Amino acid sequence: QVQLVESGGGLVQPGGSLRLSCAASGSIFSINAMGWYRQAPGKQREWVAGVSSGGSTNYADSVKGRFTISRDNAKNTVYLQMISLKTEDTAVYYCNANIRPSEALGSNYYWGQGTQVTVSS
Repeated sequence: QVQLVESGGGLVQPGGSLRLSCAASGSIFSINAMGWYRQAPGKQREWVAGVSSGGSTNYADSVKGRFTISRDNAKNTVYLQMISLKTEDTAVYYCNANIRPSEALGSNYYWGQGTQVTVSS
């Protein structure tokens, strides 16, 4: 069974920084793309950033230049470094990964449980 566990959320003032982590564990043969999504109160979940297995990255326009996604393949972990945080970044942040549990099985998308990020003075 595959699990994704996020950490690193919290309360930060506008202009501050946070680093989120998401570690994948369990039965893992390979991990393809990994990414971060967020959901603010009363809004739909939206894509924030993604990183391919080869390290190519993409960002939503709203976070470009402020957020950096990275991954450590040896640790099966994806990170989201967030700087210059704004009140509108307040949301529950979820990690997502395309994981192949074994050589005999195809890949599926898995979600973490979410971590709250609150940007407020």
